Amino acid sequence: MATSPPYPTYPPAPTGSPAPGGVLRHPHWWQRTWVRYAAPISLLALSGLVILALVRQQTGTEGFLVGLGLAVFPVPLLIAAFRWLDRVEPGPWRNLAFCFAWGACAAALVAIIANSFATHWIAVATADPKGADTLGMTVIAPVVEESAKATAVLLVFLFRRRHFTGIVDGVVTAGVTATGFAFTENILYLGTAFGTDQSDGGHGGIASVTAATFFVRVVMSPFAHPLFTVFTGIGFGISALTAEHRRVRRTLAPLGGLLLAMGMHSLWNGSTSFGDGYGFFAVYGAFMVPMFGLLTWLVISTRQRELRTVRAELPAYVVAGWLTMPEPFVMGSMKARRLARDHARDRLGKAAARTVAEYEAYATSLAFLRHRGRSGRAGADFVVRERELLQELWHRREVARPALAHAGHTLAGAVLWGVPPMYGHGHGYAPGHGPFPVYGHHPSYGAPSYGAPSHGAHAYGAPGYRPPAYDPGPGAGGHAPHPAVPSQYAVPSQYGAPAYGRAPQAYASQGQAAYDPAPQVRVTPTPPSTAAGPPPSA
Repeated sequence: MATSPPYPTYPPAPTGSPAPGGVLRHPHWWQRTWVRYAAPISLLALSGLVILALVRQQTGTEGFLVGLGLAVFPVPLLIAAFRWLDRVEPGPWRNLAFCFAWGACAAALVAIIANSFATHWIAVATADPKGADTLGMTVIAPVVEESAKATAVLLVFLFRRRHFTGIVDGVVTAGVTATGFAFTENILYLGTAFGTDQSDGGHGGIASVTAATFFVRVVMSPFAHPLFTVFTGIGFGISALTAEHRRVRRTLAPLGGLLLAMGMHSLWNGSTSFGDGYGFFAVYGAFMVPMFGLLTWLVISTRQRELRTVRAELPAYVVAGWLTMPEPFVMGSMKARRLARDHARDRLGKAAARTVAEYEAYATSLAFLRHRGRSGRAGADFVVRERELLQELWHRREVARPALAHAGHTLAGAVLWGVPPMYGHGHGYAPGHGPFPVYGHHPSYGAPSYGAPSHGAHAYGAPGYRPPAYDPGPGAGGHAPHPAVPSQYAVPSQYGAPAYGRAPQAYASQGQAAYDPAPQVRVTPTPPSTAAGPPPSA
C-alpha cells in the first residue's frame, strides 16, 4: 500500500511577516495558497482543451476515439512501475498527477506548436520540405520535447523540494511526465494511422497501418519517452544529493542529463531514416534495450541503498525512545513492511493498514532527513520537520507498533526478542533478553513510558533526565504533549555533520552530567518532570 509522502501540515501561523514596527504584513497576492494551486490547474486545463482540439482536428472524431482507446493500454503499466520504484518513500499522488497532466497537456501542446512552426520555417527557408522533415525529426523535436518535459521536473524540484530528495524521485517524476507525453503522442499517431486505413478503403487486421503503429509504439517501445526523460530526472536527482556549496555540480548535473536525453531522443528518431528501415531495429536491439536494462539496474540498486539508509539511521531514534527495537529492521525491508500492513488489515481492517502505511512512510522520511543532516544537506527547517515527523509517528504508535513487531517476529524470529506483543495481548513492552542489544531498553535508560518501566528508570534516559516537553498545540488531534527529540540526539550541528557520531552513552547514576556529544556541547540533566514525556499506556 502506498501513501502520500510524510510531510504533515499544521495550523498555519499568523499570515505575513512582521514589519519593523511589529505589525504583520500580508503576503502578496501571488503568494497566497489558492493562487499557487489555481494557476497551474488553470494552465493545465487550458492546455488540455487546446491539445484536445488540435488532436481531434488532425485525426477526426472517430480516429481520436480509436487512438485514445489504444494509447491507454501502456499507461497503467508504466505508472505502476514508477510507483513501485517509489515505494520506499512514496511521493504524493498530486505530484504524479501534475507531472502526468503536464506531459499530456502542456508539454504536448508546446511540442506540436513548436515542431510544426520550426519545420515549416525550415522548409520555406531551404525550399526542401523532405530535408526539413528530417531535420525537424532528428534535431528540433528532441530539443523541444525534452525541454518541455524537463520543465515539469524543474517545477517539482523547485516548488516540491521536500518530495524531491534523490535519484529515485527524479526518475519517477521524469518517467511519469514522459508517460503523459507519450500518451498524447500515441493518440495522435494511432488516430492518424486509423484515418489512413479508412482513406485506403478501410483495410483492417494485422496488415493495417493502425496495427503496425500499435505494435511499434505500444508493444515494442512503450518505455521510449520515459527512457529519454529519465536521464533528465537522474541529473536533477544528483543535484538534490549534492551539497549546496557545490553549485557547479548542482547546476551541471541537470543540464548534462537533459543533453543526454536529447541525444538519445535524436538517435531514436533518426534511426528510421537510415539503413532502409533496418536502422530502427539495429538501434533498438543494440542500444535502447541494453540502456533500458542498465537504467533499471541503476534505479533498483538505488532503491536498495535507500533501504540500507533507513536501517542505518533509525536506530538513533530507537536509543532515544521514539521507536521500538524492531522498527529499523522492518522499515528497511519492503517484505516486512507489507507483512505489517497485512497483519494490521487482518486484525483491525483497512483503516489500520493505512495507519501502518503512514507510519512507515513517516519513519522513512525521518531516516532520510537525518541522513541529509549527517551529510551536510539539511535545510534550515531541519528541527521543525523532524518534530513534525516525530509527532506523526507518536500519534500512530498504538496501531502501528504491534503490526511492525509482528512483522519483525515473523521474519527475524528469536533475534528480535523483547519486541511488542500482538494486538490485545500482553502488558506493555518488556525489556529484551535476546543475544543482541535491544535499543531503548538498556537498564541505564529504562523502557520508554509507553510500557512498564524497567529497573525503575524514568522514560527516555537515565534517572533524573527527561527531555523538554513539546506541545504541538491546537489541531494536533487532542493528544497529550510529548517530548521533543533531544538536541544532542538528532539535530545536526549547523546542518552539516551531526553533533554526535555514535549513540548516546548511558548515564552512570542520577545527577551525573550527560555525555559530551561534541566539543563545546554539554548537556546537564534536569530534574524529572511529570509534564514531560508521552503519557503511559496500558
